[in-house]
Amino acid sequence: MTTLPVATTRSATAQRRIRRAGAVVAATLVNGVLWGVCSVFGVDFWLSDSGGAGAVTLPIALVATAVSGLLGWATLAGLERLTRRALGLWTGLAVGVTLLSIVPIFLEQATTGTRIALTVLHVAVAAALIPAFRSR
Repeated sequence: MTTLPVATTRSATAQRRIRRAGAVVAATLVNGVLWGVCSVFGVDFWLSDSGGAGAVTLPIALVATAVSGLLGWATLAGLERLTRRALGLWTGLAVGVTLLSIVPIFLEQATTGTRIALTVLHVAVAAALIPAFRSR
């Protein structure tokens, strides 16, 4: 009798991992496409501040998206081991991190198009990852 629930739990865990990994890949791909579309429409993704200047290139955008997704997943997995309220806590944290990640965009010197495009990229990651990580 105990074998069935264990097998079901393992299967559910494997499915959840596959879904979350797929969400990280999907968010990364969506951000790559959005970056490309914005570039076609003339967004230069150039930022500058007192520390220097540089562009957010496609590889930077892709790596940042993948790393952010993996960190979010690791945080959720850690919370799931520590508390029964992991999804609620993680969702609040994810929304907060998303909002905080947008603030520096407006502290940098950049064109309006770059600011809007980067904000859209940040929100797109959250829109892809939060529901996918939360689903059971």
